[in-house]
Amino acid sequence: MIILILFVVLLFSGIPIAFVIGITAFLHLLSIDGTTLIGVTSQRMLSSVNNFTLLAIPFFVLAGELMNAGGITARLLDLSRNLVGHLRGGLAYVNVLIGLFLGAIVGSANAEAAIRSSTIVPEMEKDGFDRRFAAALTTTSSVLGPIHPPSMTFIIYGVVASTSIGALFMAGILPAFLIAAIHFIIVYFYARKRNFEVRKFPPVKQIFLSFLRALPALSIPIIILGGIYSGAFTPTEAGAVACFVAILVGMFYYKTLKISDFPKIFLRTGLITSTVTFIIATANILGWSLALEQIPQQMANYLLTLSDNPYIILFIINILLLIIGMFMEVTAALLILVPVFLPVILALGIDPVHFGVIICLNLTIGLVTPPVGVVLYIVSNMTKVKLGELVKASFPLLIGLIVALFIISYMPGISLWIPHMLGY
Repeated sequence: MIILILFVVLLFSGIPIAFVIGITAFLHLLSIDGTTLIGVTSQRMLSSVNNFTLLAIPFFVLAGELMNAGGITARLLDLSRNLVGHLRGGLAYVNVLIGLFLGAIVGSANAEAAIRSSTIVPEMEKDGFDRRFAAALTTTSSVLGPIHPPSMTFIIYGVVASTSIGALFMAGILPAFLIAAIHFIIVYFYARKRNFEVRKFPPVKQIFLSFLRALPALSIPIIILGGIYSGAFTPTEAGAVACFVAILVGMFYYKTLKISDFPKIFLRTGLITSTVTFIIATANILGWSLALEQIPQQMANYLLTLSDNPYIILFIINILLLIIGMFMEVTAALLILVPVFLPVILALGIDPVHFGVIICLNLTIGLVTPPVGVVLYIVSNMTKVKLGELVKASFPLLIGLIVALFIISYMPGISLWIPHMLGY
């Protein structure tokens, strides 16, 4: 209990999450067995990141940075405009559709939020949308990034839960489309209420040309998922292939990626990767110290005493995760919580791939909820919408996300249909 209190105090003190986890783990080990266990902490930290599968993280981060610098957004925006821009309130649909496209390429909620805040929100405002709604729509639909494959969040869960990352990638496809569809429904009613103009449907030739221009960007997720499914390469190797394709597309097709861009790209990739890796290393020590006292097993046994009904246990876990996601960074929460909840869901016969989608979506929703919602701060800063106004405007959309979460939780076929169809 003292360790839990210490963790909460450090978390709210503003110390970076990696140091919060590391300090808590260090003091917990001291409380268990003095200094005896401290001597092996450095070895455990090194062994936790000495994992071939984790190489996928820098590769996919680098691929996202390369595609960002390669000017994909303009092509995707043009294609989205031609597909749905003619509808009433068309730019709002475009915003969500861009989020779906970028989710399949960038895989980061933060990156999605930044890109669309600077490119699409100003256009929506010019088109008559309230800036607060435009910013809110950008905020909540950014959760598509970590849910649509390829996803760094799924990679981390797959490593911790010893679950197929390829299956997790496939499992995220339909949930991402469901989240986009719920956003479309909310946009439909908003646009009708504001009585936006319905525009003329663009010529088929125009749509076809915009599709051809965007095709190289759209080919990256197809190559990644096709390669993994066919067995041509592993998810880790898929990250390297994505980087190679991103370089070819950016430098030789779009011709917007320059050699001079590479130092900044590598620097950003290194900073993001080192942050995630350090969190993984410190979280491994905390997980080890908790396992020594069998705390995950005790938590699992306690939850199972509450009920043996998987629907009730899933409801309890969902509520806990939504609350935890409001205060903890996604990677750290995954590394700490997956070992706690995994024995419970396995005992109840819940598929770990299905649970992977549930826990990743839960914690990703935390990115768009106060007080520690990083995406909220990014969008608020870039759109100049006050944080309080953004939170208020996001509320109906946030309810939509929670509805999607519970639909996915209680209808496992949404997550598992594609993986099962492909033989996972």
